[in-house]
Formats: sequence, structure tokens, C-alpha cells
Amino acid sequence: MPPGPALPPCPRCGRQAPPGSGVFCPWCGRYLAALEWVATPPGPGTAAQPRPPGGPVRYAGPPRYRSVPRWGLPVGPWRAPSQFPDAISRRYSLADDGPGPPLERARALAGQLIPVLWVVVVMSAVAAAAEVWRYGLLLVSRSDALSPVAVGWSDAAVWFGGWSSVAAQVAAGVLTISWSIWAHRAAAARSGTRPWRSRRRIVAGWLVPGWNLVAPGSLLAETEHAALELPPERRPAPSRGLLIWWGLWVASVLLAALSLVWRFRTGTQALADGVVLHAWADVLAAVTAYRTIRVVRWITVLLEPDPPGPRELLVRVAAPGAPAASPPAAPPGPDAPGPAEAAPAHR
Repeated sequence: MPPGPALPPCPRCGRQAPPGSGVFCPWCGRYLAALEWVATPPGPGTAAQPRPPGGPVRYAGPPRYRSVPRWGLPVGPWRAPSQFPDAISRRYSLADDGPGPPLERARALAGQLIPVLWVVVVMSAVAAAAEVWRYGLLLVSRSDALSPVAVGWSDAAVWFGGWSSVAAQVAAGVLTISWSIWAHRAAAARSGTRPWRSRRRIVAGWLVPGWNLVAPGSLLAETEHAALELPPERRPAPSRGLLIWWGLWVASVLLAALSLVWRFRTGTQALADGVVLHAWADVLAAVTAYRTIRVVRWITVLLEPDPPGPRELLVRVAAPGAPAASPPAAPPGPDAPGPAEAAPAHR
């Protein structure tokens, strides 16, 4: 077999490759053959693209929509597709409730509500401190003359803290009502039932005097019950944390109403008592807002779909010879402490 044609020297290392060594340099691996790109016209069988009639199309600008597009990325962080199986995706799909599923709406509203509730906590604490300062000045004024500067700063602090806390509470109230509506629907979807309260009934339960002492707690208890996927025929039993929030909510509403009615009383002692009432109302508003943060986080976490794979369960191990403990009648709640004697188990 005659030897092949001699290849050109390697352009990288300059060595001469022996005949029959291939198209790559045996020393450095560089491709030896020179590349030459040649453009050829299409063959006779290739049909030319016809030009559009009327000449070239003019650029009309970026696309425009008659309404806000409903497509786009979902609200919230990225999640693995395995966390949303087909059954869960169908369960949380939305047919007639707007551009997003209830779970996504509840999660997004919770992310907006919690920072506003922290503002309520801070501003209510500021308002309470300002009322305490004013009451201290009232005590001092019984025996000594007050400084105009101290009185002016006290009035400014009371005005700023009072109106700031009211504005924050109004914003938090709007977000809380919206979150409760969508959390209620997401819980119904999670439990496989239909929402048992209309939107108007939920809003009225938060706003109508008298009714708002009972309706919010029962609504959140039913939402918690459905989010835990407990049997629908069982009567909802609020968790301990939810019961604490319910009691604080009732006390806060009643004390706020009493403080509002107290403004119509006249007299020096009535004014001093009104300062004390406002201080306690602000303190109770701050505590209630903090407990609301914990309840919102608790219920929002309950609404999340169960992650795939093994789950860690807490199993209470009784001491040898001790009677078996009966199961708790109510869920642990948002602030239930973990038992020290619980042992993890995997499945």
C-alpha cells in the first residue's frame, strides 16, 4: 500500500507528522488540515422564498395588550416540580378565582402582611410609651409646674404614635382580611371540600361590631382544621396558640371600643383615666399584632403541600409500666413546645 500524501507541518508545534498518522498532530493534538469555508449557491431544486406582498413590513413597535396579561411566572420562590404532583396541582388549580391559585395568593399576602404587623407592634409600643409619658406629666403637674418643652414633646409623641399606629393597623387589617379569604379557600382546596364561607360573609365577620368578636376566631379555627386535613364532619378544635390569639383579639377590640367611648367623658379625672386606657389599648394592640404574626405563619405553613420523600414524625415513648397517654384533642398550634421525650421516626 503506497504511503499517503505528506501532511503539512503542525501550525502549533511545527513538527512534521509521519505519513498515515491521521489529521491530528501526534505530538500536540492540533488539527493539521487547514479549514477553508466555501459558499456555494443553492442548487436548481431549491425554491426561492417568495417576498410578502406589499413590500417590506414596517416595525410597529413592541407588543401591546388591551388588558394586563395573566400569564407569567408564579409568585414566590422557585420550587422543585416534584413538590407539586399532578394530584396536588389539580387540587390547587384555580378555575374561577382570578389569575393565581389560592395557595399562591395566601402565601404572597402573608409575605406582605407580616412586615406590616411588625410595624403595628413597633408603632403601638411607641404610642403606649407616649401615653405613659403623658400620664407621668399629669402626676407631676399636681404639685409642680410643667415645662412647655416637655409638654410639647409629649403631645407630639402622642400624636405621632397614635396616628402612626392607627394607619398601620388599618393597613394590617386590610391585608389580614384578604389573607384570611385566600387562606380559607386554600384550606378548602387542601382538604378536598368547597369553601363554606363566602367572601362577603368573611369581610362582614371582621368588620361588623359584635360579630367581629366571634367570626374571626371561628374562621381561623375552621381554616386550621381544614389545613390539617382533619375529617370535615368533626367539629373544629382551635389550637392553643389560636385560642390565645382569639382571647387577645376580643380583649383588644373591647378595650379599643371602651377607649373610643371614654373620649366623650369630661372632667380632669376622666381625662387621666382615658390616658391610662389608651396606654393599655396600645400595649394590647402590640401583643395582639405579635400573636397575629405567629398565627399567620402557622396557618400559611400548614397550607403548604407535603414535600415528597421520607418525613420525620415525633412519637411519644411512654415509660415502662406507665399507662398509655391519650392523643391530644387539639392540634399543637403555632407555639407548642416540642416534647423532650419525643423520639423521631422516619417513614
